[in-house]
Amino acid sequence: MAKINKILIANRGEIAVRIIRTCREMGITSVAVFSEVDKKALHVKLADEAYFIGPSPPLESYLNIDKIISVAKKCRANAIHPGYGFLAENSLFVKRCEEEGIIFIGPPSEPMEIMGKKTLSRKKMLEAGVPIIPGTVEPVKNEEDLLETAKKIGFPLLLKASAGGGGKGMRLVRDEDELLSAYQLAKSEACSSFGDDSIYIEKYIERPHHIEIQILADQHGNCIYLGERECSIQRRYQKVLEETPSPLLDDDTRRAMGEVAVKAAKAVGYTNAGTVEFVVDEDKNFYFLEMNTRLQVEHPITEMVTGIDIVKEQIKIASGEKLSFNQSDINPIGASIECRIYAEDPDNNFLPSTGTIVYYQAPEGGLGVRLDSGVYQGYKVPMEYDPIIAKLITWGRTREEAIYRMLRALSEYQIVGIKTTIPFFKRILLHPKFYSGKYNTHFISELEKKREENQEEKKIALITAGIKDYLEKKISSQTEKKTSLSNWKFYGRLKNFSNRF
Repeated sequence: MAKINKILIANRGEIAVRIIRTCREMGITSVAVFSEVDKKALHVKLADEAYFIGPSPPLESYLNIDKIISVAKKCRANAIHPGYGFLAENSLFVKRCEEEGIIFIGPPSEPMEIMGKKTLSRKKMLEAGVPIIPGTVEPVKNEEDLLETAKKIGFPLLLKASAGGGGKGMRLVRDEDELLSAYQLAKSEACSSFGDDSIYIEKYIERPHHIEIQILADQHGNCIYLGERECSIQRRYQKVLEETPSPLLDDDTRRAMGEVAVKAAKAVGYTNAGTVEFVVDEDKNFYFLEMNTRLQVEHPITEMVTGIDIVKEQIKIASGEKLSFNQSDINPIGASIECRIYAEDPDNNFLPSTGTIVYYQAPEGGLGVRLDSGVYQGYKVPMEYDPIIAKLITWGRTREEAIYRMLRALSEYQIVGIKTTIPFFKRILLHPKFYSGKYNTHFISELEKKREENQEEKKIALITAGIKDYLEKKISSQTEKKTSLSNWKFYGRLKNFSNRF
């Protein structure tokens, strides 16, 4: 068993801050790394030690394996925690850590590599008896193979990047006419995002739910699941709000999914924390989607209902310790919701909003409120990185209590100087479909479509009111009478007026 005494956190922002806090609770020295633009970042201020690793572009700093390893050796950190994003699922980075004798707080390189290749992981799951979405287990070879395979699977279908995630290199194809152009776009995006343009095909599940199971596996053969997270509130395949438990699942389905997730992890020799993701249809049939071989952005809601610090367990597992609890010890209590607060303008097509935070007032806390934040008043939000600035999490004895507690916390959360998605979450939480729990992955796209239609209706109403006002004033000035037009006269003249354009 290797004692971990100093951890380098190969990340930034709110996740680096969150890991630093657990290190402090465990008496472990924390080491931050930072780029040029992150010199005054919160994670740099809070860490015990901090080291500069280069210019702002990620390839020259947070994605530079040589620089990260060099700093770890220089400061004598005997472990590295990758957080999520950047190098978190890079098996080459894990191999390098293994070669250098540095403990990687995550899975070994081999299971990470298997699960990182979507077609290979689907093949492994099929062999292990884990249900997968109908589709290919090998990348599409060429356009001829694409057409032949698509016809066998049937439309609608999804084209997906073999090395992908986060919606990159993914295209929904509803009929044969769209197939070729969608394939070319998916290949191009996959190549630019992952350096691998291979594409595979999956049958598209109509009105799907995206539900994931959190697992923990030690190096002694023990593996358990910590319940599920409902992740169907997505915008362009990116999760923005998560909750646990899922409003869709019953206890039997929940248990069956948990057992399958454990089977999936064991099939590839997985250890440490990981998440097995499933697509679930309206009849609660579930299919393996992929495995995220890292800590998830939404892990705090699982921590809130189980009372287990997942980062702490990651560190213990990486040290060689056995899990200190069994499956029978896991009894989630209550409900929890997480809102990912992004520096984006929800009223302007979610464009990134950078600049200085001139005023910052965090929620006042209270029972069941948690904030994982990487910003402060006076902090300048950079444009070089992912726009997530904080995660607001609430817990309640019931789902209803968790929702109202979140609404209260959002109303107290004040950020001035940049635009954020806080107002957007209020709209979601107050929507009848969300409140009833009867939603799927199409929820946000339908919400945005409705909002666009309403905006058009408002625009037409304003134009109509303006024209009516103009015509009334014109008639009034001609007759010197201030009588308003009747509706039938108005619309008749409006028609004549519009015909001039």
